[in-house]
Amino acid sequence: MIPAEQSAAFVCQMEQVLDLYEQAYDADYPVVCLDESPKQLLDYEVFTTSTGQRCRDSAYGRRGVVELFVATEPLRGWRCLSVEADHKAATWVPFVARQMDTTYRHAKKVRWVMDNLSTHKLSFFYAHFPPAVAQAYLRRMDITYTPAHGSWLNMAEIEFSVLSRQVLDQPFTTCERWWNSGKTARMRGPSPQLAVQNSRCPHQTR
Repeated sequence: MIPAEQSAAFVCQMEQVLDLYEQAYDADYPVVCLDESPKQLLDYEVFTTSTGQRCRDSAYGRRGVVELFVATEPLRGWRCLSVEADHKAATWVPFVARQMDTTYRHAKKVRWVMDNLSTHKLSFFYAHFPPAVAQAYLRRMDITYTPAHGSWLNMAEIEFSVLSRQVLDQPFTTCERWWNSGKTARMRGPSPQLAVQNSRCPHQTR
């Protein structure tokens, strides 16, 4: 239980996120969740037994780490997967801009939900693009951050949970192999909406 008087900042930010989730679907103002997760590339040794069965040895070689980006629109049952070299601001900005230029090019304003990481700052658009271009992107964007220690409020984490069962539990040696498997993973349907009123019960002051 989180007493509201001791966690006002958490509850305030949580209710901003949940308020977005309660709103009805609007193609002009879509709610899109974004998250990143590292994936280690491993090269396992494979051998053939005397019966002809191919088996994977426990020994493996490390091939580096890639960053998986997921953007998902829960009420539309849509997601985008991307394999990137890292999760730096210089990688985050082009990923977001790419979604704005393609999937959401006709949206009036995209309402993003994401963790409050140091790389998730709108100012980085000005570091990546000329001022006029950066301003054009920012006029069509809003970001609602999940509270500290509240990343579980980001529905993009649900997509990573699905991928963990479908794809991420397998070893991959290259980015291309991961992408060929990951991009065909089944997309989820619309997620149930969360209610601010329901979330307040555990946070009432005693």
